Amino acid sequence: MHYNNPMNTQKNSSLKRVLSGIRATGRLHLGNYLGALKGMLELQNNNEYQTLYMVADAHTITTPYQTDELRKNRREVILDYLAAGLDPQKSIIFQQSEVNEHYELAFYFSSVMSIARMQHLPTFKDKVKQHPNHSTMALLNYPILMAADILVYKAGLVPVGIDQEPHLEIAREVARKMNEQFGMDFPEPVRFATKGEYIPSLKGEGKMSKSVEGSYINLTDSPDEIKKKIRSIPSATVAGGEMSEGLQALFTFARLFLPEAVKQYEDQFQSGTLKFVEIKDAISEAISNDLKPLQEKRKELEAKPDYVDMVIKEGAEKARLIAKKTVEEVKSKMGLG
Repeated sequence: MHYNNPMNTQKNSSLKRVLSGIRATGRLHLGNYLGALKGMLELQNNNEYQTLYMVADAHTITTPYQTDELRKNRREVILDYLAAGLDPQKSIIFQQSEVNEHYELAFYFSSVMSIARMQHLPTFKDKVKQHPNHSTMALLNYPILMAADILVYKAGLVPVGIDQEPHLEIAREVARKMNEQFGMDFPEPVRFATKGEYIPSLKGEGKMSKSVEGSYINLTDSPDEIKKKIRSIPSATVAGGEMSEGLQALFTFARLFLPEAVKQYEDQFQSGTLKFVEIKDAISEAISNDLKPLQEKRKELEAKPDYVDMVIKEGAEKARLIAKKTVEEVKSKMGLG
């Protein structure tokens, strides 16, 4: 049972190559879907791009984790990718840890970057504060591995959030140093903004995030779970006046999922007649309806473990074909070939 390999790298050499990935820290949530996956789908279905989408499972071990959860979660992300519409005949879908060339290239890259440069990254400092007893070399090298993830495929475009810009700057520095010192032809990757939506946290502060318990709706949540979570969004007891952060979040969901009814709800809020439970339950129903096809497809995929295994295996094989060439070229240019 094999599908055609549309990723002949020679044939597609004129395509712009895009790499994106999501860490294997749990099932994907509504913020991942609207903020990242929809953009990934848009690129996949555009003939100008060759798209590689990975589960960043190796990045997951740079902060404290449970081994059993990681094993489970990395497969869950693949299932969510496929259920959302990522297509193994159009994109290379793979698990980062299955392609050893990422690690090998990261080691070669670490020879051109100083410890001081890596220690000064604001993202490293933030993570050390978050996990003071887990300040590991893997954490320090996170941006080097990310640079290897991108440059092993010579991808010039990376659809990630603005918070990843410091890491992309490292990838650009690595590319420049490798090109200048060893005559490589790495592109300097740039952040590529897709038409993703900013999805607020259910807590009314910041954005929806897997690392903040109670802030997110999983793509696999049932209608009852979604209703309970949306009802938990903090809202004022009296309508009218200035909107709290919780209410702003609520109206963001209304604009996304009930665009035709927003004006009516805003008018009711201003006149003091808005019943918060009604708007919340209407939003919950709209979200459930939106996720229903995705959830049905996911159930079908869960019943086909052999197919999912094949997607993972063949995705890794396709990724390796490209990655191997890059690593061989780097080794040769660095005097190791």
